Amino acid sequence: MSSTDELDGSAAPLIEHLKELRNRILYSLAAFVVFFCVGYYLWEYIFGFLAHPMCEAMARNGQECKFVLIKVQEGFFVTLKIAIWAGFAMSFPFIGYQLWRFIAPGLYKNEKMAFLPFLLASPLMFILGAGFAYLAVLPQVFDFFLKFQQYLSDSIASGSSNLATDVPTGVVYTGSVEAFFSLTMSFLLAFGLCFQLPVLLTLLGRAGIISSRGLRATRKYAIVGILILTSMITPPDVTSMLILFGAVYPLYEVSIWIIVYFERQREARMRADGSWVDLDE
Repeated sequence: MSSTDELDGSAAPLIEHLKELRNRILYSLAAFVVFFCVGYYLWEYIFGFLAHPMCEAMARNGQECKFVLIKVQEGFFVTLKIAIWAGFAMSFPFIGYQLWRFIAPGLYKNEKMAFLPFLLASPLMFILGAGFAYLAVLPQVFDFFLKFQQYLSDSIASGSSNLATDVPTGVVYTGSVEAFFSLTMSFLLAFGLCFQLPVLLTLLGRAGIISSRGLRATRKYAIVGILILTSMITPPDVTSMLILFGAVYPLYEVSIWIIVYFERQREARMRADGSWVDLDE
């Protein structure tokens, strides 16, 4: 066989892979466009669902749940953002399936069995993290901000009471739609990503990059790191920071025990075929 034939033969599989990748991307884009249209049609219901924690917090603080549009284009862009987020969220299972169909043929059977649980666990943990933020964290955050707003308003009113003026003073929350939506989605995204910690650590442990012994040895550094992370993505409120820390740190401990389980499985398998080497001996 000539060198030209060898080059043509090696290029053919690459072209087939590129065609397969193109098809999977086109399928994913088509699914996203369809669900984007669905999200655009349902944007009012989605916004109402996201605004529920804020409305409850405003009711507890004696305020009317009302949002305003500060900029002319704000309503359009918020609607567009809601449609994009909803489109990606609803199409993600289909996109994940297309990703799996693309990479699965290149994996061995044992590699498929190892990788598939992590592919399924990742969106599940993201939903759990976002749900935790929606149900437990956002109400606390909105209460904190609204109470601080009331404190600021009372301080301004008391400070101006000594002035000989009839000009009304005070601070009122007007509820910018874009600002509220950005804050809410930032928290949902942050908690969803934080809940990926056990998936990431377990995947690294399954690949042999980290070990349960190493995670135990660095536990105190992990505590400090998680505290720093929670202080960065939560408002300056100790309660919210401790809520996030109380949710993320147990996931670190759970990751250790999951890695221990896989390590015991690997040890039993290697002892059975005689390839196990005990480093402690």
